[in-house]
Amino acid sequence: MAAHLDDGSYTIEVTLSGGSGKASVKSPTALNVENGKMTAEIEWSSSHYDYMVVSGSDYLPVNTEGNSLFVIQVPALDSEIPVRAETLAMSQPHMIDYTLYFDSATAHRTGGHSLGLPVGGAACGAVMIVCAAAFLWKAKPWARRKRA
Repeated sequence: MAAHLDDGSYTIEVTLSGGSGKASVKSPTALNVENGKMTAEIEWSSSHYDYMVVSGSDYLPVNTEGNSLFVIQVPALDSEIPVRAETLAMSQPHMIDYTLYFDSATAHRTGGHSLGLPVGGAACGAVMIVCAAAFLWKAKPWARRKRA
């Protein structure tokens, strides 16, 4: 059964294999799920990657400085995803075959979620009620008055 993540932002471990073994990608990486479609940030260990192909789609880097960074669509978790990446590190451009593996067991929600409750929703309302009660308790001396 394929892993499923609800819409939201996550970090997830990604493993790169293939090529010469010299390249790597940053892990964990950012994974975004929107309307059931997953995209991930792939940051290479080099600034020399200028093009990627994933599931027949072409991708260009989203940055101009530092290591090459791509935002790619992720077709599935927990399976090897064949990708091709062009590097300019050699005397001429070369397309190199790799695989990426996104491990769903390592996915952790980020971006304003805690204990599964969205910030600004029920969790925020509960915190506000507790804070208001504490304020009123301190502000009203009659509430602490001992009764004879």
